[in-house]
Amino acid sequence: MSMAVVGLLVGMALGFAGYFGGFGAFLLVAALGAIGFVVGKFADGDLEAGDFFRGRDHGDGRR
Repeated sequence: MSMAVVGLLVGMALGFAGYFGGFGAFLLVAALGAIGFVVGKFADGDLEAGDFFRGRDHGDGRR
């Protein structure tokens, strides 16, 4: 099982732990699951923090 899947499961488990009902709980579970997935991707090495801060390389010499 990849670290991304583990992170997703952990995030969802935290969401269910905070579950008190309704649509708000659904959003909480979805948000925590997404955060857990991203953290898992970082742990797998598929994402790097610099990916979010680096500018795009246009490849045509302009900046």
